[in-house]
Amino acid sequence: MTGQKVENLLNLALDATEEEREKSLQLDVGYNPIERSWELIIKYSGNLDAVREIAEQTTELMNEYAVIRVLESRINELAALPQVEYIEKPKRLFFQTANGRRVSCIDAVQDTRFSLFGQGVLVAVIDSGINYTLDDFRNSDGTTRIRAIWDQSLRPREGERAPNGYEIGVEYTKEVIDEALKAQTPAERGKLIATRDTTGHGTAVAGIAAGNGRGAGADYRRYAGAAPESELIVVKLGNPSSDGFPRTTELMMGIDYVIRKALEYQKPVAVNISFGNTYGSHEPYN
Repeated sequence: MTGQKVENLLNLALDATEEEREKSLQLDVGYNPIERSWELIIKYSGNLDAVREIAEQTTELMNEYAVIRVLESRINELAALPQVEYIEKPKRLFFQTANGRRVSCIDAVQDTRFSLFGQGVLVAVIDSGINYTLDDFRNSDGTTRIRAIWDQSLRPREGERAPNGYEIGVEYTKEVIDEALKAQTPAERGKLIATRDTTGHGTAVAGIAAGNGRGAGADYRRYAGAAPESELIVVKLGNPSSDGFPRTTELMMGIDYVIRKALEYQKPVAVNISFGNTYGSHEPYN
């Protein structure tokens, strides 16, 4: 079938055999092989009276769109109607996580040819902190995959201190994090580790970069990040004043800390800096 009214993918599906459709993730979407009918989307003008005479089922939408069910043998007749401006087939929706992994070539490097999951690599996240308690950032034995957290926003409590060579914040080592993970209640954990990711942004970023997906349960591999077997270094950027934002000085120190840690651990490091917000005016410029 040809014609400017019919999308190319629908034309391709109509020209394909049923076996070819079944093998495709997209060609068979909307097709009922028993009734030999299609669910289609149309853009029309005027009214749907003529369409209803051809279609088996018609659902009128706003702004002159409609979803219809029509026999394959009558699609040419449908396309010939002057009221019908465009016809397309439905598309399968995917979780953006799965599509993001595919287009970023993560699946390709994690298949059996390469099996690259971040082994022996550090992933550093300089952002709003991390929820270190999540299963996504733990090993199979329950211990943490986080080598260190530096929360620049905290004032040291008794027994706490900033990292060596720095004057602000509190550093938590893997040993302290593991001890906190053994605590029975959040209050007990809070006595050992005070850092919190109050916005959740840093945790989400860390999950995309290095989460192992175990928080999703049995289907965890689908939700694993780019480097699920890497270790993490986390920097929570600090605010110099209660009503301000981190400055370039906090960011520079965070990067410096990460590089020094990578040298200390003698491992390569990938650094993610995606700190930001959507505050302020969203008005377009004229």
